[in-house]
Amino acid sequence: MPPIKDPIVGQLNPSQLLYTYGIGALVDLPQISAIVTGLEDWPTDPSVAKEIVEPRLLLAVRSELGGQVKKLLFPPIAEEAKAFLNPFDEEARVGVPVATFPRWLVCPACRLLAPIKSGLFELKTSPYHPDRTHYEHVNCNKSAKSPTVVPARFVAACERGHLDDFPWHEFVHQGPTPCPGPLRLSEYGPSGEARDLEVRCAACNASRRLAEAFGRENRDKMPLCRGRRPHLRDYDPDGCAPDMHLRPLALGASNIWFSATLSSIAVPEGTSKLELLVEENWATLQHADSFDNLQLLHRIGQLGAFTAFALNDLWAAIQRKRAADLAQVGDQSDIDLRAPEWLAFSQPDPALKSADFQLRVVEPPQKYARTIQQVVLVERLRAVETLIGFTRVDSPDELEDPNVENQRIIAPLARKPATWVPAVEVRGEGIFIRFDEARLQPWLKQPKVVERDAAMFTAHRHWRQARYLEPPDAAYPGIRYALLHSFAHSLMRQFALECGYTAASLRERIYSRGPNEPHGPMAGILIYTAAPDSEGTLGGLVSLGEPQTLERHIEAALEAAHLCASDPTCAEHHPSPTGIAVHGAACHACLFASETSCERGNRYLDRSLLVSTVDRDDLAFFSE
Repeated sequence: MPPIKDPIVGQLNPSQLLYTYGIGALVDLPQISAIVTGLEDWPTDPSVAKEIVEPRLLLAVRSELGGQVKKLLFPPIAEEAKAFLNPFDEEARVGVPVATFPRWLVCPACRLLAPIKSGLFELKTSPYHPDRTHYEHVNCNKSAKSPTVVPARFVAACERGHLDDFPWHEFVHQGPTPCPGPLRLSEYGPSGEARDLEVRCAACNASRRLAEAFGRENRDKMPLCRGRRPHLRDYDPDGCAPDMHLRPLALGASNIWFSATLSSIAVPEGTSKLELLVEENWATLQHADSFDNLQLLHRIGQLGAFTAFALNDLWAAIQRKRAADLAQVGDQSDIDLRAPEWLAFSQPDPALKSADFQLRVVEPPQKYARTIQQVVLVERLRAVETLIGFTRVDSPDELEDPNVENQRIIAPLARKPATWVPAVEVRGEGIFIRFDEARLQPWLKQPKVVERDAAMFTAHRHWRQARYLEPPDAAYPGIRYALLHSFAHSLMRQFALECGYTAASLRERIYSRGPNEPHGPMAGILIYTAAPDSEGTLGGLVSLGEPQTLERHIEAALEAAHLCASDPTCAEHHPSPTGIAVHGAACHACLFASETSCERGNRYLDRSLLVSTVDRDDLAFFSE
C-alpha cells in the first residue's frame, strides 16, 4: 500500500472554519490535536475553492485588511462524487491543512512528557479510517506494545494572538536550564485539575505542581512571549510586547481562539431585471473583460440566464456594474454594512427582487400597532460571512460598528498581507420588525430610562477597561440597542418553540442608531435562519410573521419576560458598576442565547426594559 504524504485526519463543516475551528484554532481529534494552518497552505484552485461575490462585504474586508484583498473564497471542498472514495486519490485529500499542535505528547503508560522532535513518538495513519490517526511511544519501558500517546494538556498564549507549547523545561526548573530531562507528568488525584498534576525531571529530580502556573498572581512566573505563530509556522517578525508574559491555558479551553468575522445580508443594488441578473451571475461575468470574452461565454453555454437579452445590452450592464464597483473601491471612507440593509427592509421596493432576495410586507400585529410600525417578511435572503482574523484570551470587540476605532489586535491569517479570505454563504428566511420612532423617543427621555442608560454605560466602560480596550468609552450601543436586543432574544426563544428550527439556528441582526447618527434613526430587528445548501430553508420562520400569528408570539414572549425561573435574583441584577457584567435583568433562564445567535455575546440585555418584573416596573417599553 503506497504511503500517503498528507493523510486525512478528520472532517469539518465549512461554517465551523469561521466560528469554531478557523485558522489558528486547535481541533480536538479523537487521538491527536491539530492546528489549522494559514492561507498560504490552502488550495485556491477554482475547481475546489469557489469564489463568493458580495461587493459590500469585500469592501469592508479591504478596509480592515488592506486593498490587496481581491476576493472571498469558499473553503476548499472536493466534488462529493469523488471525495473519500479512494484515500490515495488526490481528490480525496482536498481540504484544509492542519499541523500537529501542541508538539509535546504524554505517554499514558510511563508518563513520559516529550516533544515530537525527540524522535520517541511515531505517527500512525489509517487511510480508510482517518479518525484513527495517532502517535505511538515506541520502545516504551512500561508496556509490551507501543502505547498510543495523548497531547499535553496545557499550552501557553498571550493577548496578542501568539500561541506556544507550555514551557515545560523552564517551568519545572524555574527558569532557563541546560538540564535536558527527561520529564514525566504524574497525577496525584482523581480530579485531573492542575493542582493534582506534577511535572518532574528524571535527571535532576526537580519537580513542580502545575497549579503554580495558573492565576493572575502567577502570571509573572511564566516566561516572556516569544511571538510564536504555529498556524503560520514562524515567529512574529514584530515580536511581542516586551513585558508580555505567556498565559497558561488548558487544551480545549474556550478562550484559546475567538474568530473575528464580518457578515452582511446580500441586498440587490440594481433595479431592472437585467441588472439583477448581472449581480446574481457576477462570479462568472466579472471575468468578461472584453466583448469578445462575453461572446465566448455565450458560445460555450455560460449565459443561459440571459437568453432574453441582447449581448450588447448585457455588455453595457456589465460595464455599468464594473464602473460602480470601481467607484466604491476608490471611496472607502463610508463603508457601512447595515445602512443598505436597513434601507432595503424599511423601504421595501418591489423591483428589488431576485432569487436570493424576496420581501413581502404585511400588516403589523393589531395589538402592537402603536409600538411596531412595520413588519416585512424576508422570504428569501443570502447571508455572507467571512473570517478576517482571530484573537486569543479575550474575544474581539464588535467589528461592524463604523464608529469604533482602535480595535483589539487581530492576529493575521497569513504571513504576508492576505489577498483573499475564507467565507461562507448561507440562504434562508427571516422576519424584519421595525419599531415606531415616535413611540420610542418619549420612552428614551424618561428619567428612569436615562438613569438605566447611564448605569449600563458605566458597566460598559469598566468592562472595556478591564480588557485594555481603548478608548474605554467607545462602542457603547446605547439603551435603544439594549431594548431592541432584549426584544430580539425574547422573540427568538418564543419562535424556537414553534417554527421547527432549534434556538441555536436562529440569528439576530440589530439595526439601532439615533437620529443624529449616520443613516439614522434606525430601530429594528431582523430574526433569520439560514442553511448552507443551495435552496435554503422552507418557510417555517416566515409563516410566524403573519399578523395574527406574530401577535400571539409577541404576547407570549412578553408574558414570559415578566417572570424568570431565577427570580428574584435575575430581576434584581443590575449593570455592574465594576464592569463584571454588561447586562441587567437577564440570565440563561430567560434571555441569554447561544453564541451563534447573539451578535454581542449576551451583553446589553435587560428584560425590565420590555415589561415589568418583580424588581421594578418603571422601565417597561411595553407598559400597556
